[in-house]
Amino acid sequence: MNNCNSIADLKRAFHIELPTIEAALQEEIAQLPPPIQPVARHVLEAGGKRLRPMLTILTARALGSSATNGLYTTAVALEFLHSATLIHDDILDNAATRRGRPAAHTVFGLTSAILAGDALLAHANAIMARTGLPALTACAAQAILATASGEIEEIAALQAPHLSQEDYLRIITGKTAYLIQAACEAGALLAHAPAAALEAARTYGLGLGIAFQLIDDALDYSGSATTLGKPHGGDLREGKRTLPLLLFLESLPAAHRHHLTDRIQRRALSEADQAVLLAQVARGGFVQATVATAQHHVEKALAALVHFPSSMERDLLHALAHFVLQREQ
Repeated sequence: MNNCNSIADLKRAFHIELPTIEAALQEEIAQLPPPIQPVARHVLEAGGKRLRPMLTILTARALGSSATNGLYTTAVALEFLHSATLIHDDILDNAATRRGRPAAHTVFGLTSAILAGDALLAHANAIMARTGLPALTACAAQAILATASGEIEEIAALQAPHLSQEDYLRIITGKTAYLIQAACEAGALLAHAPAAALEAARTYGLGLGIAFQLIDDALDYSGSATTLGKPHGGDLREGKRTLPLLLFLESLPAAHRHHLTDRIQRRALSEADQAVLLAQVARGGFVQATVATAQHHVEKALAALVHFPSSMERDLLHALAHFVLQREQ
């Protein structure tokens, strides 16, 4: 399939599936306890790509599932999990906005937002349990555990004197990639896929998830607030050393690197200093190097798709991996 045409087909597929995904989201929000519903609507109706539900649907169909009963409901459980992590992530980062709207904790307060996030996690697990497939519930639980672990590691890294590229990749694998992997694994489990295909779905999702976060981190140095759905340069302001900054720091003489790292960790950079540093990272080729690393992980994801039978859905998963790399456009 021509890549240009496949991207167009992917956009059409999203356009077709989104109304049913949104209807399933609304149906599940309505089943939440009334005090939770306003927070859930605020987060879930703010938009978003619905990447994770779409991955569940495409993977299930690519691996032979023709059932529609329960597919969309299970798919939106992944969006509930993702939204819960966003609520908690914004609190940890003290973020004021999310997707161009006030972050939930700034509207409803810290306590309500934290508890609503907990409720979304619980509801997602309840949705998974409805399927009667214990492996699906385990998949969701493992993804939540990995996400929490990644977030804790990221917080610890803020004060670490040295952060390697391996440390960084382990953090983003935990905080982002495992949930995307779980979306693909859920689709494979719904399709009752054989072991080889199930493992291929996991490998595809993991590679895609790592690439997704790498591109997100690259965009923080080169994209706009509109593209990101959050303020440009936010990672630097929060003292986070993502791959573009790590690569830049590694290019500096040791004394300069240690001094600058200390100032970043103490958040002692003025706005002018931050602007200069953002420009240095963007101009120095470190954003492009991050994108190249994302490309490497996309290639790993695409290699796994050879274990999927030939189908339109497999072609769409192929296109989706390429689309992740083009998010800056």
